[in-house]
Amino acid sequence: MREWASGIRLSAFSVIMLSLVVLGAWVLVPTLGTFIDQRQKIAALEQSIQVSEDEITALEKERERWNDPAYITTQARERLYYVKPGEVVYLIDNDLDPAALPQEQGPVSDTLEETPSDWMSQLLRTLTAAGLSDTAAVSR
Repeated sequence: MREWASGIRLSAFSVIMLSLVVLGAWVLVPTLGTFIDQRQKIAALEQSIQVSEDEITALEKERERWNDPAYITTQARERLYYVKPGEVVYLIDNDLDPAALPQEQGPVSDTLEETPSDWMSQLLRTLTAAGLSDTAAVSR
């Protein structure tokens, strides 16, 4: 072992450079993590803005439809059953197709079935999640 260790010679310059590289990595790694986190938040906010813009476009189209007198008349006739003078309206109850009606609930089984589970992997996942979660430190 001594022969191997004696073959390694480090100059003061190489020690200083190695320590600067380690110090630089120690300083930049948290900054890089913050940068990645902020980029993810920006992407989520841009997605939220796009969804809001799509909703605004849909609402503007809906407003334009309500400016059309024919659309208003159609909605009044369908929703409120308004009729023009002299018209006769017939309302039909239970006109659904029997296949479209909800089915009766089937019988519930009396037998119990055990689902296989690997408790060891579940325990490790729980411990890992608990160890990695952000918790507030309580000082007394």
